[in-house]
Amino acid sequence: MLHNGNILTELDLTMTFTLTFIGLVIASTMIRLWLAGRHIRHVQQHRDQVPVAFSATITLDAHQKAADYTAAKSKLGLSEGLVQTLLLLALTLGGGLQSMDNFWQQLFADQAIIRGVAVICSAMLLTSLIDLPFDYYKTFVIDGKFGFNKMTVAMFLADLIKHGLLGLALGGPILLLALWLMQGAGAYWWLYLWFAWSAFNLIMLAVYPSFIAPLFNKFSPLHDEQLKTRIESLLTKCGFKSQGLFVMDGSTRSSHGNAYFTGFGASKRVVFFDTLLARLNTDEIESVLAHELGHFKHHHVIKRIIMLFSVSFLGLALLGWLMQQPWFYTGLGVQNASNYMALMLFLLVSPVFLFLLRPAMASYSRKNEFEADAYAAKQASAKDLVSALVKLYRDNAATLTPDPLHSAFYDSHPPASTRIAKLATFSS
Repeated sequence: MLHNGNILTELDLTMTFTLTFIGLVIASTMIRLWLAGRHIRHVQQHRDQVPVAFSATITLDAHQKAADYTAAKSKLGLSEGLVQTLLLLALTLGGGLQSMDNFWQQLFADQAIIRGVAVICSAMLLTSLIDLPFDYYKTFVIDGKFGFNKMTVAMFLADLIKHGLLGLALGGPILLLALWLMQGAGAYWWLYLWFAWSAFNLIMLAVYPSFIAPLFNKFSPLHDEQLKTRIESLLTKCGFKSQGLFVMDGSTRSSHGNAYFTGFGASKRVVFFDTLLARLNTDEIESVLAHELGHFKHHHVIKRIIMLFSVSFLGLALLGWLMQQPWFYTGLGVQNASNYMALMLFLLVSPVFLFLLRPAMASYSRKNEFEADAYAAKQASAKDLVSALVKLYRDNAATLTPDPLHSAFYDSHPPASTRIAKLATFSS
């Protein structure tokens, strides 16, 4: 009787977990559909009138271009999201992962780690192939139509191959290490893996500027002496030490503009897109950099690293428990429990369970942007930052009228009107 009771309990747990997963998939999909629909309607409803705060700086044509560009991207994103949801269900409840496992077991029956690498790489390759048409359409159809794309098909394919090889070169060893620790490091494998994963991320932050980024773009020293003097003066004033000032050939791929600092410790460097330097004057560039330095002075990068490490710590600890629960596998369509299947399932389904946390994460990110803006207003000029942002909104075709609820759920940056109004208080 006790044995039968245990069977019933296990079946109940499996069914409960399956229904919870299905419910969250349906709920998150419906929320995404609803928010995307709201966003598209809201942007289109405000398409024919430039917001008053921007009427002197943004033309109606530019405003309408931004509305149409936003709607086109949102519709594509909606289609991509639906396909990704179907793929998720196919891989889990549809038995896709189990079929992959059955196939590779015929070749690597006695080599669990190699079989695990093969299953996980197969699933990731399938996901990438599903995403590929959407990336191509976004680049060559949408961005091409609105005048942003500068890439050729050959460049697109070259980048694709580089990303794939880089993923294998960097991700392969860490995946092998993860499966090796899961198999032979005992109950606290997840803690050892967390240390390894944290160290890996810190190393990547340090080597990315000098060794990885140059694989995709050309970086050259900033030669404009007047601008260089202004920037170095600002860096000294803000106590920021960098490896150098660099210009990135962003125009070879897109006409979008940006600026950022990257790296960690002594490898930090300041990077400007060449498209940004071509559009902004010296005062505006200084204000944009001051905003980026605001992130540095408020320790936003360090805080994000700590947050990433904290989340990965909790996630790996949770995975360590879940991999011991039979219902975690059977509830997601997998009959043969294994370390690698637990890892793959966790990577696939955790975004579904974390979906409703997106507004909180977006809110935190927007708070950081406001803090960086306030710092820029004190170290440079709020008026120049406003002028720079308006140009970037216009040239990047960023909508000035996002749906408020959609923005609160997704946007890492504050809406244009809110951000400009806040900066206006510093220049008044």
